[in-house]
Order: sequence, then structure tokens, then C-alpha cells
Amino acid sequence: MNTPKNLLIIRTDRIGDVVLTLPLAQIVKKYYPECKVSLLLTEYTKTLAAENPYIDEILILRTENKKVSLVKNLSVLERHHFDSCIVVSPSFIMALIVFLSEIKLRIGTGYRWYSFLFNSKIFAHRKFAEKHELEFNIDMLKPLGIDYTPKKEELDYSIKADNVSHIETESLFAEEKINPRKPIIIIHPGSGGSSVDYPASKFKELIELIMQIPGTQVILTGSEQEINLCSLMEIPGKTKNFAGKLSLARLIALIEKSHIFIANSTGPLHLAAALGKYVIGFYPNQLACSSKRWGPYSDKGFVFTPDNECEDCKREQCASENCMNSIKAADVFGTVQKICQILENNGEINEK
Repeated sequence: MNTPKNLLIIRTDRIGDVVLTLPLAQIVKKYYPECKVSLLLTEYTKTLAAENPYIDEILILRTENKKVSLVKNLSVLERHHFDSCIVVSPSFIMALIVFLSEIKLRIGTGYRWYSFLFNSKIFAHRKFAEKHELEFNIDMLKPLGIDYTPKKEELDYSIKADNVSHIETESLFAEEKINPRKPIIIIHPGSGGSSVDYPASKFKELIELIMQIPGTQVILTGSEQEINLCSLMEIPGKTKNFAGKLSLARLIALIEKSHIFIANSTGPLHLAAALGKYVIGFYPNQLACSSKRWGPYSDKGFVFTPDNECEDCKREQCASENCMNSIKAADVFGTVQKICQILENNGEINEK
């Protein structure tokens, strides 16, 4: 068995991918409390791990002209003298870097052409969605002698907003007259192209239904590229559009103060689930993008998928046939009403 003393976990892609990797640090510390755990991330996603007590050090991916720098990253890894490494997000350049750094145990996927650069391989075709992405990630701990079956209520993501972001969000609430005791529902209609989306017209219909709930406050969020998309869903004098205005830290602070998060299959949905919020997600039937693999890993998650059942569904087919349009806004609204009732019964909101 390989007992790690100085472990590096590499996850250099997007928000949702990092969120679903964070529990690995907690699990490693459970089995090996004395092991130093480092996490290699991009500059943008480092906020997600900043407050994590299970991560001893955060390393930032070095780039040059928007490309991963082999020389600079290799230099960083060599200085740290890692004895074990898990390349959770596979790429040739990262596989080459860990190989050249001569890390003794290099764990990675077994089905890539460059898999020979790893000396401990995990053989799993994730696109078949045989389990959730988080569970695939946890399986990568097996070469360390960790065979762990996750329980949703036990996983610790340790994502927290910093004090400055909390203060800025409180100021924003005061400025925009947002009442934290009334239902705050965040609508995040974009997905950055990671999935097949719920139509904008359906989101608008859903928002109009939600506004019937007394005291409800709807906030639209998205990236700078999604400002126009979010503007299509505005209801003047009722909705708040924060698209393109929030850093990742401020988005975390905003979600922490919200009650329900509604989105397509996207990173912020996993972020909201990790923060313990009620989440509603829209997913196509395509296996690689399905809720089986990418659904909210939470007991507070609700998923809506197209009515039609098609064999061997392809993304292009789902988009061309407008399958997501079959999800009825009224059905989603019914779930929102049920959640609001639960929140009111628990004393978390006051709709009146």
C-alpha cells in the first residue's frame, strides 16, 4: 500500500469540477491525518479552496500566453518534493509535468494515449455515467489504500466567502433593498456551453410564476458573456440582474445568503449544493451530460429532464429537437413552492 506523506491533487479546470474534487482532501486527512495535502488550481478557482482546513497549501497553475507553462510548473513541483500525485483533470501537459517531476506515485486515467506517463492508472469511462462525477473523483484515491463510499451528509467542501465579500454583499443588499428574511431565489440561466440549456423563454416564464409568491426576490447571475442572456429575463422593478458584476468570492457570499438556486448544469449549481442550499437543475438525457453524472450531489437537490426518452441521445440531436423545451415551467414552479413552504416552516424565511 502507498502511504502518502506529501500529496498533490491537480484540478485545473472549471468551478464545478473543482467543487466536486474538494472533498478528496477531507477524505485523505481522515485516513492519513499527518499527510500534507496540496491542491493545484487555476488563479480563478483558488477562492473555492481558500478556507479549506484540509488543504495545507494551494498552488496556482503557471501559464504563459494563456498556455500551461511546462518549465514554470515543473519547477514548482520539483521544489515541493511530492511523493504522490493525483491528476484528477486529465491533460497531456499535466501528465508530462508530473512525470518529469519524478513524483514517485502518479495516479491518473488509464484510457488516454498519454496514460503511460502515470504509474498507477484508474480505468473508468466517465462518459458512460455509471456513477456521479464526485464518486469517480473519490475512486482515484484507491491507489492510496482509500476505498471510501461517500455519504452526502458527511462530505465537507469547506467553501466560505471571505469577510470582505460578506460586507460587500450586505452593502449590496442594503443598496438594492433585498430583505434576507424574504425568499431569495437565484436564477443562473447560462452554462458556459457545458451542457444543453433550458430555453431562455422558459426561464422567463418560470420567473413570472415565481414572482407570484409573496415577498419573493429573484436575482439573476451569470458571467460577463451572459449579461445579454440575463437581461432577457429581467422584469423591471422586480428582478435584480447581477450578471457580470460578481467575483467568485462575491458569488459565494451571495449564494450563502440566498435560499434557492436554479440553474442549468453548471459550476455555480454545484457550488450552491456544496453550500447546503436548495437547488433545482435542468439536465438533458444525453448520458455524458446527464444528472446521473452531473446532478447536484445533495439531499436538497431537484432535477428536471426532458419528457422524451431517446436511445443513444446525442447533444446535437437534443439541441436540434429542442428537447429541453418539454420541461414545463409550471412543474418547476410547483417544486419552488414546496421548497418555500419547507423554508417557512423551518423559520428560515417569512413570506408575509
